[in-house]
Amino acid sequence: MQKIKNLAYLVLFTLLLSSCGEYQKVLNKGTSEEQYKMAVKMYESQNYSKALRLFDKITPIYRGKPQMERIKFMIAQSNFNEKNYGIAAYNFDRFTKDYLKSSKKEEAAFLSAYSYKLASPRFSIDPTDTNKALEAFQSFINTYPDSDKIDEANTHYSEIRLKLEKKYFEIAKTYYRTADYDLRNYKAAIKAFDNLLEDFLGTKYKEEAIYYSFKAGHDFVLKSYDRRKLERISDATEDYERLKKSFPESKYLEDANEMFATLQKEKTRVDALVAKQAALVANLQKK
Repeated sequence: MQKIKNLAYLVLFTLLLSSCGEYQKVLNKGTSEEQYKMAVKMYESQNYSKALRLFDKITPIYRGKPQMERIKFMIAQSNFNEKNYGIAAYNFDRFTKDYLKSSKKEEAAFLSAYSYKLASPRFSIDPTDTNKALEAFQSFINTYPDSDKIDEANTHYSEIRLKLEKKYFEIAKTYYRTADYDLRNYKAAIKAFDNLLEDFLGTKYKEEAIYYSFKAGHDFVLKSYDRRKLERISDATEDYERLKKSFPESKYLEDANEMFATLQKEKTRVDALVAKQAALVANLQKK
């Protein structure tokens, strides 16, 4: 029994050596047709890294020829299977633009979007690929509403939106947390919260975003010069009114009411100061 096993291993090893030898020979010295056939063989046997080396050699030769459509798709698919998701996403996207009538166009469009999603890092890092994935899935949903992949595409789209919402919400909060060190970050925080609310209508962070926007406005007023306070109190009050209107039972309302009361006191004080200064100016003009 052991002899049979050993013989089987020997045969397998010999076949592998032969296969590797044949591959290297075709890779280095084969004709373009032999390299194309070997590339397809490697692709179909799921040896994608070897297939990609051959595709890289034959692409310039087959550019513009009928085989190029198949080669381009296999290059994209090979990169996807090798987890080179950024490269795969780009290649699938190019395929959809270069081969408008291809029977593989719909599949390529979905895989481009999915590859961008897989290429995108966690929410706290550069969102470039995440944004591309969102746009690609939106395009797929609009272009192929009857696709058998539509439910999956909608699921991916929703997941990506949540990922981006969280990222932009955390960016806005980071501006707020660091505003004590740089007062300009109060304005940056308010702007970032406003952008979140405009770009992601119905976001699950809406209540918290409005509250923190108001809180940033409140804190900014207290650290501003008197001459800038009235305008900033007015801006902050808009967020306060928005919070009350949108979330009348908000868990943040008690705290917001206290901050609003503080702003009203500041407004009364500054109004009185402005009135006093105006009276002094008027008296000086009379003299």
